Amino acid sequence: MSQAHIVLDPQGVLQLQGVLDYSTGPLLRQQGQALVRAHNSTELQINCAGVEKSSSVGLALLLAFMRDAQGASKTLTLTQLPEDMRKIAQVCGLTEILGIDVADGADSNG
Repeated sequence: MSQAHIVLDPQGVLQLQGVLDYSTGPLLRQQGQALVRAHNSTELQINCAGVEKSSSVGLALLLAFMRDAQGASKTLTLTQLPEDMRKIAQVCGLTEILGIDVADGADSNG
């Protein structure tokens, strides 16, 4: 199991990586909240391509980051959501909130 983390890359994209579960969730929540608040742009993007595995904790984190962005008057979009996260989102009825197009298996931003 890899250690999970969220970092800001040189292009200004938040990169979410690793295994998202109950053991990694609390630290990721703190890291992500700080990065969302500190980010200078009003438009944020979280790339989830580096997520190796996710439980429902991963979706809870994304929703929390979206609330953080909204509270800071910023928009947040998700890209490259892994299939396991898509399936959980679909079962939970979160696809529209997260901006996931389940018809073609791709999110709305790539």
